[in-house]
Amino acid sequence: MTDDKRDLILDAALKIAPFEGWTSLTLKRAVRDVGLPDGAEGLYFEKGVASLLDHWAAKMDVQTEAAIGEMDLASLKIRERVTQGVLARLEALGPHEEAARRASSRLILPDMAGTGLQQIWRAADTIWTAIGDTSTDANYYSKRTILSGVIGATLPVWLSDNDPDKTKARAFLDARIENVMGFEKLKWQVKSATKDFPNPAEILGQLRYGGLDMFTRPKKGRARRRRYSR
Repeated sequence: MTDDKRDLILDAALKIAPFEGWTSLTLKRAVRDVGLPDGAEGLYFEKGVASLLDHWAAKMDVQTEAAIGEMDLASLKIRERVTQGVLARLEALGPHEEAARRASSRLILPDMAGTGLQQIWRAADTIWTAIGDTSTDANYYSKRTILSGVIGATLPVWLSDNDPDKTKARAFLDARIENVMGFEKLKWQVKSATKDFPNPAEILGQLRYGGLDMFTRPKKGRARRRRYSR
């Protein structure tokens, strides 16, 4: 099976990358280590190392979804769900933190920057969907954009924290989630306070098409006075 071969190649690459980085040579060596012929990497990873790293990210997303599925979400507040979701994604790195450090360094280079951003976005989407988010409007994108920022900021702290309990990284994540929840609360308060305000788009539309006559046309009486005063 193709997926089985891809998993085998990834496992082999994860052993090489901490020392050699995520390069085309690493991919070639991984292909050779699993007993495949030279050149077979193009069959399994069309875009080379970018596809290989995407495959790893996708596998971690699956692990994250499974971990969240085992949580008692009903007993958790939304901020706790989000926090546990991010932790599940970070913990999916398992023993491959050095490979992840090398991947982070690779993904910030111009030719793969877009790949890295897409991976973080998909991780955020996985978390929100797994914890029960059903939004489909602008909130869908704003939630995932904000959480992408949280994940992107927390990842390097997580990778640099050598404490087995990740105390500093967890504190950093808690602070980021606190900021996000504070922003969401403020946004809700502003929305509630302004819900009865007139819609600016409607007012502009009325002005544009003459719906507000008192503002768009002078009264007839005033027009006559201006004519007589000349």
